[in-house]
Amino acid sequence: MNKHILIVGAGIAGLATAHWLTRHGFDVTVAEHAQAPRRGGNGVDVRGQAIEVVERMGLLDPVRLAAADVRAMQFVNAAGRTTARIPITEPGATEIMRGDLVALLHDRTGAEHRFGERVRGLVQDADGVTVDFGQAPGERFDLVVGADGMHSSVRRLAFGPERRFVRFKGHYFAFADADAALGSDRAVTMYNSPGKMAGLYRSGNHAQAKAYFIFRSEPLGLDHRDTGQHRRLLREAFADATGWRVPQLLETALADPDLYFDALAQVQMDSWSNGRVVLVGDAAWCASPASGAGAELALVGAYRLAGELAESGGDHRAAFGRFEAGLRGLVRRKQQIGPNVRLMVPETNGGRRFRNALARLPILGPLGAVERLLQGATPPLPAYAPASLGMPCGESEPPSVAQRFRDGLMAASAR
Repeated sequence: MNKHILIVGAGIAGLATAHWLTRHGFDVTVAEHAQAPRRGGNGVDVRGQAIEVVERMGLLDPVRLAAADVRAMQFVNAAGRTTARIPITEPGATEIMRGDLVALLHDRTGAEHRFGERVRGLVQDADGVTVDFGQAPGERFDLVVGADGMHSSVRRLAFGPERRFVRFKGHYFAFADADAALGSDRAVTMYNSPGKMAGLYRSGNHAQAKAYFIFRSEPLGLDHRDTGQHRRLLREAFADATGWRVPQLLETALADPDLYFDALAQVQMDSWSNGRVVLVGDAAWCASPASGAGAELALVGAYRLAGELAESGGDHRAAFGRFEAGLRGLVRRKQQIGPNVRLMVPETNGGRRFRNALARLPILGPLGAVERLLQGATPPLPAYAPASLGMPCGESEPPSVAQRFRDGLMAASAR
């Protein structure tokens, strides 16, 4: 049942879903409107259950070898003096540049890849989905997976307009390439003026640094496709920010042809599937960059979606329901981003001073440990056993470190 599957989007969620579906025996096509794999992007965290997922993919060692190696977050004043510094290493977790993770996933995915393809229409019937790529006739697939980000075209075509699902969170952000000499090695350096933050991310393992910008704002009528508008809005927002090295960062960012600019927003949906179409990753549940959970949710969501389809023998009705039931709790927790943005972008100078004083207290480490302990209460990842579609005879999925640890505890308690 339903072996021929189209995935729209060749980012983390789409490529990870393609990996697991092909590993379970499905026939998968990945369509991406970009002309080649996207190699740029910011740092993303592989943490929590995503560590188990990449280990089961055989990618844990390559991910760690490609780690960004950023060890601290520091805040500076207008003269460049450090006013607070926070260690940001997390036991077991790995930060990797998004483009590096996409490259690893792309190389391990045995699906057909089509770049430069844009989905223009979807028509469902009882037996499948006809997909319009702008050429006649349309192609037939059994199922369609939308993994095409917060501004998903699949979601728009199958569920309705974006305004029904995307919730603006009062900020806009941008990132672009920057001169590494402007920041400290192995650190994220941030400078604040009221309602704004400009920063530089300098990895220990990459020659290229990244400039970051966030500013508070009312909705600006953003067109996410209009790069000229993006540059104008960013230039206007930081025109009066002359402290630290903001003018140099802004100049290099505006000159970067791959400048990324968007609203800080979340996607909230009552259901992630409609008939034979299902969403995964930011298309379904974008928690916003402020959550730090985009890669984690994409990897775990991809693993669960493919696993449920395999275990149900391709029965999408059963699989989509179990996929959603198993993941809703984790998504709900990750969308509760708390005070992160308010601490990164204080609205006033008084708020900035309070944030710096808080950052200098020796309490953030213990608070992080408590948060990780609470995250550890998440139910363990299933070890899927495909019903009628699966890996070649005799091949089995290796147990993760966490699974081996739980098995050891059970054996010890039995003794």
